[in-house]
Amino acid sequence: MPSELVLKLVNAIHRPLFQLSKGKIAGKGAGMPVLRLITIGRTGGLKRSTMLTTPLQIDDRIMIVASRGGDDRNPDWFLNLQANPAVEVEMGGATRTMTARVANPAEKAELWPRIIGPHANYAGYQTKTDRDIPVVVLSP
Repeated sequence: MPSELVLKLVNAIHRPLFQLSKGKIAGKGAGMPVLRLITIGRTGGLKRSTMLTTPLQIDDRIMIVASRGGDDRNPDWFLNLQANPAVEVEMGGATRTMTARVANPAEKAELWPRIIGPHANYAGYQTKTDRDIPVVVLSP
């Protein structure tokens, strides 16, 4: 699993390329669309952004997975959106205000096979940890 430093470095390089090109460069990762998720930090109240892939979009909803590569801890962005579900999503050259929520067990049971079918990496991440990896639904 990549170290925190490596993840931050990749994010620091990816973010400006994505933003400057409005997603034309670095807009895909591992065969999935890439988005920039902007949350409000749970401790300092400052805007925080991270680059994520979205393995599934249904109508105007965007699904993201709080996998952290199979780590036993949830990612910081997930903890932030739990504290404040109002987020911004930059994708395809547009920024939208959205609301984040964790898929309930019935929703996850329906979404998970649709996610791991074409993107088996998420199933692999789940085997690395005992925590149930959350699927987050972003809605307008």
